[in-house]
Amino acid sequence: MLEIIFATPESRFVFGMVLSLIIGFIIGLERESKGKDAGISTHTLVIMGSMLFTFISVHADGSDSSTRIAAQVVAGIGFLGAGLILKEGTTVRNLTTAASLWFAAAIGMAIGFEYYTIAIIASLMALITLRIPHVGASSLRKDK
Repeated sequence: MLEIIFATPESRFVFGMVLSLIIGFIIGLERESKGKDAGISTHTLVIMGSMLFTFISVHADGSDSSTRIAAQVVAGIGFLGAGLILKEGTTVRNLTTAASLWFAAAIGMAIGFEYYTIAIIASLMALITLRIPHVGASSLRKDK
C-alpha cells in the first residue's frame, strides 16, 4: 500500500510538505509560546523551504548537485539566524531562536532527502531541548 502512495516523486513531495508543515507548526508554536520573534510562520517556512530546495536538487538533476544546494541552504539559514541575534548591553538575545531555525532547516533537509524517520526523531529532540529549563546565575545563588 505504501509503495503505491509513495510511487511518484510528486506524492513524496506532497507528503514531505505536509510533514514539514506539521513539524514547523509544532516547533514554531513552542517558540511563540515563549514570546520569541521567530514563531510558527518562520519555522514552518524554513522547514518547508529547505525541504523544497533539497527535494528539487535531488530530483531535478542527475548529478551530485544536491550536496552543493544543501550547503547553500545551511549558509542562507546562517544569514537569517544572524539577523535574529541581538546584543543589548552585556546580554545577547535570540541565540536559541537562531539555533532553532538552523536546526529546523536541517530537519527540512532530512525530509527533502526523504529521511522521514530521522526528521521526526530530530524534531522530537528539538522540542525536548527547547523545553529544558535554563539554569542561570540567579538560580545558582541561594538567597539567605
